[in-house]
Amino acid sequence: MNIQELEQAQKRFRELQIESDGTYFDKLKEGQKPSFFVLSCCDSRTCPSTITGLPLGELFIHRNIANQVVAGDDSFTASLYYAVEVLEVDYILVLGHTYCGGVEAATKGIDKEHLNPWLKHVASSISSVKNSENAREIELTNIKSQMNALQNHQVLKEASRSVEILGSLFHLESGELEWVNL
Repeated sequence: MNIQELEQAQKRFRELQIESDGTYFDKLKEGQKPSFFVLSCCDSRTCPSTITGLPLGELFIHRNIANQVVAGDDSFTASLYYAVEVLEVDYILVLGHTYCGGVEAATKGIDKEHLNPWLKHVASSISSVKNSENAREIELTNIKSQMNALQNHQVLKEASRSVEILGSLFHLESGELEWVNL
């Protein structure tokens, strides 16, 4: 894809939205009231809005490599706080996926200077199954680890309201969404 193709795709998106609902963009400017805060991997194949089929404004999304909850990550903490306390979401969804490069890199011990600080968090999340040959088991363990980290996150411990934490694994090979329980 090049810039011209990107511009054409965006133009098609805009035209389809206006054709479907002439007030679509007017509604967007009025604000957002999503029910879900989604923590997702930044993999280009895993856009939460596309996977769920939901329009803009329905999901408040934070993305990073391998969908990690890292207590010292100011960007994540601010997003979580904003979602829970300002937007008043009802659910937090940890959305992992199959064939996750971040999980694979942490499992294999890939050594890349600028990735290593982040991959240590991923490796810690999957340490109990790091030597497993079962990629799905590792991916599910990562999701469960993030769900547990959310339960213990300072923002949720101090929250003025409770939210439900959910987990799911998006299967790139089939498009299915598998729900994950703790």
